[in-house]
Amino acid sequence: MQLDLNLLTALDALLEEGSVAGAAARLHVTAPAMSRSLGRIRKATGDQILVRTGRSMVPTTRALAMRGQVHTLVQQAHQLLSAQQELDLAALERVFTVRWHDALTAACGTDLITAVHRQAPGVRLRLSAEPATDDTELRRGEVDLESSSGTPVLPDIRHRLVGRDRLVIAVRPGHPLTEGPLSPERYAAAEHLTVSRRGSLCDPIDEALTTRGLERRVAAGGPTAAFALQLALDTDLVVTLPDAVTRAARDKLGLVTLSLPLQLPEVPLYLLWHQRYDNDRAHTWLRETAAETVQALFAPPTASQQPLTNRTGQ
Repeated sequence: MQLDLNLLTALDALLEEGSVAGAAARLHVTAPAMSRSLGRIRKATGDQILVRTGRSMVPTTRALAMRGQVHTLVQQAHQLLSAQQELDLAALERVFTVRWHDALTAACGTDLITAVHRQAPGVRLRLSAEPATDDTELRRGEVDLESSSGTPVLPDIRHRLVGRDRLVIAVRPGHPLTEGPLSPERYAAAEHLTVSRRGSLCDPIDEALTTRGLERRVAAGGPTAAFALQLALDTDLVVTLPDAVTRAARDKLGLVTLSLPLQLPEVPLYLLWHQRYDNDRAHTWLRETAAETVQALFAPPTASQQPLTNRTGQ
């Protein structure tokens, strides 16, 4: 059966006002138009809905029985279709999937979970590891928020810059590079460890060294920053990583931080999401909360957070 759902709004007004003229005024239509709507409602329901008693109209027994349900349906429809829905964080129940680089998750995942739970205890976060290859999970709606060091290629993926990080070197205490000035030549001559979810053994550092006529030896590649930092602690391997997102992990392990003896651009950090969530208030709240949490990483470090060693030898 085909039914004009606009009739629900007319029926709600008729039952609330108890008259054709009152319902017409409420919905800003003419009385004849509302009378025609009442005729269609009567035909659709097989009931008179309103019957005349003297100079007034009264609802039928069936109309009285459906009045509460009709009003609830109309209010729910208005709320569903409203462009300005109010967001009740205390009552929000939803699961968000956040896929960040492992170093970013380690650096501020706890703060994000704490902030989300404090404001919206009914929201659950699924922190997902990055896959070995790029895919379209954002497009498919399987991931709500993602981190990236580059802007998206797909036109329907939105992005927001939340910080810029500099590269630093992490080595074990007593490493040979901690003795004396650190030149590009000494840096290149050391054995290195790369961090790549794809297992790549080269990165932009190699290009920067090549322009100086230098080449480094990469002994191994690790899938995560946590693995690389632990390996740097246990060996003489040198790992070069973004500063802010790995600072807490380096300090916890007691690694020595050295300045990179090369001029390289800062590494941008973006949050990515699909355009379907542009006007989703709950998702907007998640993006804002995540952005604030990540941006706290890029606040100027305190004296205790400054690199233990800061020699470049350039």
